[in-house]
Amino acid sequence: MANGRDRREPVFDAPAGEAGELDFHLSPEDRAGGTMARRRASRNSDGPRRPARPKKAKRKGGRSLLSKLVYAGLVLCLWGVIGIGGVVAYYASQLPPIDQLTVPKRPPNIAIMASDGSLLANRGETGGRTVTLKELPPYLPKAFVAIEDRRFYDHFGIDPMGIARAVYRNLAHKGGLQGGSTLTQQLAKNLFLTQERTASRKIQEAILSLWLERNYSKDQILELYLNRVYFGAGAYGVEAAAQRYYGKSARNVSLSEAAVLAGLVQSPSRLAPNRNPERAQARAELVIAAMNELGFITPGMTKTALGAPAEPVRPNGAGSANYAADYVMDVLDDFVGNVESDIVVSTTVEPAMQAAAERVLVDELNTKGQKFNVSQGAFVAMQPDGAVKALVGGRNYETSQFNRATAARRQPGSSFKPFVYLTAVERGYTPDTVLEDGPVNFGGWAPKNYDRKYRGPIAMRDALALSLNTIAVKLNMEVGPKNVVQTAQRLGVSSPLQANGSLALGTSEVTPLELVSAYAAFANGGTGVVPYVIAQVKTTDGKLIYKRPNAGGLGRVIDPGVVAMMNDMMHNTFVVGTAQKAQIPGWTLAGKTGTTDDYKDAWFVGFSGNLVAGVWLGNDDGTLTKRVTGGNLPTEVWHNFMQVALKDKQPVALPGSERFRTPSGPAVASAGQDPRYASAGNGENAWIPPAPQRRASREKNFFEKLFGL
Repeated sequence: MANGRDRREPVFDAPAGEAGELDFHLSPEDRAGGTMARRRASRNSDGPRRPARPKKAKRKGGRSLLSKLVYAGLVLCLWGVIGIGGVVAYYASQLPPIDQLTVPKRPPNIAIMASDGSLLANRGETGGRTVTLKELPPYLPKAFVAIEDRRFYDHFGIDPMGIARAVYRNLAHKGGLQGGSTLTQQLAKNLFLTQERTASRKIQEAILSLWLERNYSKDQILELYLNRVYFGAGAYGVEAAAQRYYGKSARNVSLSEAAVLAGLVQSPSRLAPNRNPERAQARAELVIAAMNELGFITPGMTKTALGAPAEPVRPNGAGSANYAADYVMDVLDDFVGNVESDIVVSTTVEPAMQAAAERVLVDELNTKGQKFNVSQGAFVAMQPDGAVKALVGGRNYETSQFNRATAARRQPGSSFKPFVYLTAVERGYTPDTVLEDGPVNFGGWAPKNYDRKYRGPIAMRDALALSLNTIAVKLNMEVGPKNVVQTAQRLGVSSPLQANGSLALGTSEVTPLELVSAYAAFANGGTGVVPYVIAQVKTTDGKLIYKRPNAGGLGRVIDPGVVAMMNDMMHNTFVVGTAQKAQIPGWTLAGKTGTTDDYKDAWFVGFSGNLVAGVWLGNDDGTLTKRVTGGNLPTEVWHNFMQVALKDKQPVALPGSERFRTPSGPAVASAGQDPRYASAGNGENAWIPPAPQRRASREKNFFEKLFGL
């Protein structure tokens, strides 16, 4: 204290107002003998210090160590939770705002139906329409629950027990690798995320699963899953998969088929029943066993399903109906515009005719294709009003999706000649008009007949039946190539045509569809048609979007009397011409063969009173065939098809067939007579002129009435 370092002097000059607030009490340290005094005394004392009393050592034991471990564990857990929360928050921020999150709209499916209501094909990104749980047999959704997520109705979108079980099985190598993802997680991945396997994707998947569980019921989630999951082969959803692998609706699958579909989603490429039937069946047996274990099916159902394994089926017509379906999709936009929901398109295609067309075409190519060096073909059949009944665009749709029936332009050869003859008949020629079959030369171009022979004077009906090139070229030059082009276009040929001398020999390319539709005017009595395949379009709930009107087409393009003469000449092709072996007893048929000059393309288009059909054979790369002509392979294909298509049907007469002449040899023109009007005679076998057509009276216009014209 002598140095006064710690002494505090009292102050008495405080203001009067604050005097009451001064504290004059001594603290224990300021009292005599207090703590401060003792401390100072001990510091200033010269005597020996008292040794400090030793502190008792703290007891070390298990409880203290355990407490530390618990404390450290809690701290680590806390930081772990904070870290996980941060990670989850980060990846959640990469997702769209939860309040704006919606289930993406399923891409619309287009169900293309045949004329009898059966399914031809599905088009769209999914490959099948949406189905509800109520439509499905109960064991189908249960199969997916049993094999993919047996605790589906118990968890909240994420199944910790399932994850633990999967980890255990993977570590123990029991039952192969398992993922542990719930159906909800799988749906979240399919709806919102990519297929990449990363930790970030799994975290986002879990977040989205919780959102799904909060906003949808279990049945709604399961229904969404069944309509979105991928089954391979372009099939999204259980309906598309059932159609793809079993040729039936998911509403009609058996228990064994349902088990295969449920097992398929694990690895669509490895477990596809049409590619790996053994693996698919082994997986299906696991599904059935799981269903039995969970009580989803009875022991009797289990035994039946295991005893009758599912058998995948090939698509109807080995896929040829897809050519018709592609044609439907090509023209659909013209009628319905943008498709935003599932629709059902009813078509004119008849499944029996479609299957028959493909069968006869493929059989002919398989049997004789190698011998004649021909590898491809196309076939079109339609009613005389233009309704397409069968359309085959190639030998095998899986190998080549190019539709040769609608998109391949090839030279029609002599099958184009009817347009030349039609143009001539409309200018006064008749089937009995006689022309001279002899050498011709136009500016150095000298076309010859197929057999390099000349027959001298010959009637037009026989010249067409025998497909004489010289007569066709003469007629073409006589009536004018431009007029022939206009005639073909009037009947519906839309491809560019070159108005030159070789036009008569079919050097301008056309498609099988447009050539067959042009011939339809001969079969229906003279009305031009626009080929059509769509009858009506509806939504899946029955709302009508489009219906083809009864009236349609190009109107009258040929006079009925002219049609009769043309049909007489083309019928003669079956009687004495190049299509004799295509006759069908009881039916009056007409048509024309076609072969290009170098055997590159071969055709036959023919018709009855109720059906028009055309065949093209050739090679995609333009390779020459080994003498394939319209009178051999194409005629055989046509005949084999028509035998099936016309079987058990009442024969329908061709327009004008009552005027057909009974053949009695070629007509000969007398010397000096104008061949344009030459006739075989005036006997009973001569051409019977058609009755004159009375034109409908029309109302006079203003100037005619004014001037009395």
